[in-house]
Amino acid sequence: MSTKNENGLLALLAGAAIGVTLGILFAPDKGSKTREKIKGGFDDLKNDAQSKWDSLEDETKERFSETKDHLKDSVENFLSNSSYKAEEAITFLEEKLAELKKHNSKLQK
Repeated sequence: MSTKNENGLLALLAGAAIGVTLGILFAPDKGSKTREKIKGGFDDLKNDAQSKWDSLEDETKERFSETKDHLKDSVENFLSNSSYKAEEAITFLEEKLAELKKHNSKLQK
């Protein structure tokens, strides 16, 4: 999640907390009911924050898994291509060695 989204999330949570608190404080209820409402508001806020955290955690795990899979595929492709290139180099060197042996045998006669 980007810093912009994190700042937005923090602003949303702070605004919700302030709104709930002000709404409850100005409501015409008894003190005990007001305290219950404040506690309920904070419980809701806590649950919302936990939900957002869980969502962020799941998204991070998913992105890490995708990146890990992509890296694994890239390494496998690199090794496969390297193996193919190594085979080409070996074949080329074997052909050159055969030519040198043929040329050397002519020189030794």
